[in-house]
Amino acid sequence: MAEILLLHHALGLTKGIHAFADELRGTGHTVHVPDLFDGHLFTTIEDGMAYVNEIGFEEITERGIRVASEFPHEIVYAGFSLGVVAAQKLAQTREGSRGALLFYSCVPTSMFGSPWPAELPVQIHGMDGDPYFVDEGDIEAARELVTTADHAELFLYPGDQHLFADSSLPSYDADATTLLLQRVLEFLRHLDA
Repeated sequence: MAEILLLHHALGLTKGIHAFADELRGTGHTVHVPDLFDGHLFTTIEDGMAYVNEIGFEEITERGIRVASEFPHEIVYAGFSLGVVAAQKLAQTREGSRGALLFYSCVPTSMFGSPWPAELPVQIHGMDGDPYFVDEGDIEAARELVTTADHAELFLYPGDQHLFADSSLPSYDADATTLLLQRVLEFLRHLDA
């Protein structure tokens, strides 16, 4: 079973993030879901990002990196949207990483000063019509990462929602989330093989 550090999106640590973590826990995995926003929750991405900009984007990312120091290096890093930046940096640069799960976002590997470790498994999930994922360069970064890693998968789901796997939000897509969870659980099973 895997130990997973799961970093939330720009709306904060929502009930939907907890529910997602509980789905993984229900199959025997250990999942840590730190609150990088000190209890603040938002109803729109714009409001959440305004808070991030007030605190500082780098500071929010560093909070995710600092919290990782409380856990073993042999962990899976997972992030939803905003949380992907810290999760991807940790997976890419922290020795001993077991894998990465990147939801709704991906940044160029060059952002962290080193290539993606070729043997490090990664899954990236996004909707094919999500303007944040498709129009802001994330899909290109994801495709590039997939070409450089030995065990990398990019999954695109039909639709235009960004935070589609958060069951507490109007953007929730139950069918896409069911498929995403199946793929994530299969990814985690392979890590134990």
